[in-house]
Amino acid sequence: MKSIAFIPVRGGSKSIPSKNIKIFNEMPLLYWSALAAQKNESINEIIIATDDINIAEAASSFQFNKLRIYNRNESNANDSASTESVMLEYLHIANLSEADRFVLIQATNPFLTDADLQRGFQLMDAIPNGSVISCAIFKRFLWNPDGNPINYDYRNRPRRQDFEGILIENGSFYINTVGNIIQSKNRLTAPIQICEMNEYTSFEIDEPEDWLICEKIHRKHFLI
Repeated sequence: MKSIAFIPVRGGSKSIPSKNIKIFNEMPLLYWSALAAQKNESINEIIIATDDINIAEAASSFQFNKLRIYNRNESNANDSASTESVMLEYLHIANLSEADRFVLIQATNPFLTDADLQRGFQLMDAIPNGSVISCAIFKRFLWNPDGNPINYDYRNRPRRQDFEGILIENGSFYINTVGNIIQSKNRLTAPIQICEMNEYTSFEIDEPEDWLICEKIHRKHFLI
């Protein structure tokens, strides 16, 4: 059994042009998620699935010995294509066992570490027929449009330090088996276990304002 890290990155970002290779704390954004996979001892290979020659060249420049470039089909690199579509495209041609572990990693969350991935693998070891999703604690008071609170009692407002909050999908990584993904055509299958990451990992980079915030957070926790 082996473990494949799969990072889908396309060139057509609208809100932040060339987002995946835009310099983020002195390296292309893609570098940070690929670095976590490179450092993780359980991952055997890193697949960068892209349609963009500039992304392919940037990824190759990292000189990670586990990293391979997969040229994804244009039909699975447009605005309407799902992540599952390119995952299944790759799995259709890859010579993988159904028992192999497939780690979907999203480059827009630069806070992933090899330790996070290792905890994810440990969760998979506990229930090997299920899958794992990364989440972060989200300590905000949520409301429905009809004026009803979702996750707390406004008549007994807790202090933040006493508030458990809720778990939010942080879009960092997902682990499943190749067989499960092919059968379900989905990145996740039940039973699903949650790998909790630090609270600040709930930030994702989708808009220019997110970039500025995430760069400062990343600098504090990863570079100082």
